[in-house]
Amino acid sequence: MGLMRTLLGLGRAAKDISEVFVENKTQALNHTADRFAAAQNSYTQETATSSRFDQWVNALNRLPRPCLALGTVGLFAYAMIDPQGFAGRMEGLSFVPEPLWWLLGAIVSFYFGARELHHFRTVKPAIQSQPMRFSATTLDPNENAALEEWAAQNNSGPDWLDRGAS
Repeated sequence: MGLMRTLLGLGRAAKDISEVFVENKTQALNHTADRFAAAQNSYTQETATSSRFDQWVNALNRLPRPCLALGTVGLFAYAMIDPQGFAGRMEGLSFVPEPLWWLLGAIVSFYFGARELHHFRTVKPAIQSQPMRFSATTLDPNENAALEEWAAQNNSGPDWLDRGAS
């Protein structure tokens, strides 16, 4: 059966059709590995030329998120270890005026939002494609560019290809 498929050229066609519906796992893994290698290479190039001060500032910029996460977990541990002390501290927080809570929320939101926006603006995708531009003349329902290309490659097309244009 494999010989028949090879002779008739059905193996490649079936593979091409199946990849339309189910992604090729090997190619997906290769693309993932390539993206990871590109990210590692970019990070290496970014940190290779930085000074001690830049490294120190980068380290400080990476601290808030882990500190907030570990601090929250620490609050749960503190509540279990010393419930009376935890209750006293939480009662003390109830005396903080509401505008101060709004200010804290704005500072934290702008900090994380600014970092996210900075990364969104500076990190460019590895592959940049040109946007397709359409006009009313390019969107003709009777045209099929794929069929026209196929017909041009085979020097002949099916008879119904000519019927659609007329």
